[in-house]
Amino acid sequence: MSIKIDKPIVDFGIWREESAEESAAQAGAPTESSAPPAAPSAPAPAPVQPAQGSGKVVHMHEKLERPEMLLGSTYKLKTPLSEHALYVTINDVILNPGTEHELRRPFEIFINSKNMDHFQWIVALTRIISAVFRKGGDVTFLVEELRSVFDPRGGYFKKGGKYMPSLVAEIGDAIESHMRMIGLIKDDGLDEHQRRLVEEKRAQYEESVHQASDDPQARESFPPGAQLCGKCHTQAVVVMDNCLTCLNCGDSKCG
Repeated sequence: MSIKIDKPIVDFGIWREESAEESAAQAGAPTESSAPPAAPSAPAPAPVQPAQGSGKVVHMHEKLERPEMLLGSTYKLKTPLSEHALYVTINDVILNPGTEHELRRPFEIFINSKNMDHFQWIVALTRIISAVFRKGGDVTFLVEELRSVFDPRGGYFKKGGKYMPSLVAEIGDAIESHMRMIGLIKDDGLDEHQRRLVEEKRAQYEESVHQASDDPQARESFPPGAQLCGKCHTQAVVVMDNCLTCLNCGDSKCG
């Protein structure tokens, strides 16, 4: 808002806001210095201490120190790519032992073999996987990443008829088996009804082609000439009732 000045300016000064004490003095109110001393306030409550034995929950992170001893499991990988087997060792750390938050999580991985052809990339792979393990969080994505690696020379079938697209994929398969064992990956296999149905289908097929055998190894293997299942990657798909059916996971083209 503008103000029109009709008279000549004869003097000037600097205007400032009055402080609270000056305003109170002019109004006759007691100032802070003249006010009676305030009553002492009650002491602040002491912080609540956690109950004895309820320590902080420890989660997996990269700064977690390695214990002197770790629990581990070793998996033997025998592939047609080499006459020497690979031995995959995964060591686990126990978090919050003896409490309701006790967890077993993978901490490091080692791969050893007499075959030195793949030494460099195997060492690099173990260091990277171990670093991901120690980062914590959801590390199950490693399984799918490793199983998605395909060898340009072609894959192979491991014992039991399961197709492995590469050696790296079989390492991922071993890591998946270990994660299922320690409970990091929940087993989403067949339920009791599906398992019983698959067993009945397999028995019917073996009876129809007269392949029932007293040899336990022959009963554990899948029929020769079976096709590869696109769901479980096992060579166990046969034609039953004019429909392709997997004798391993029960997947069927007919629903």
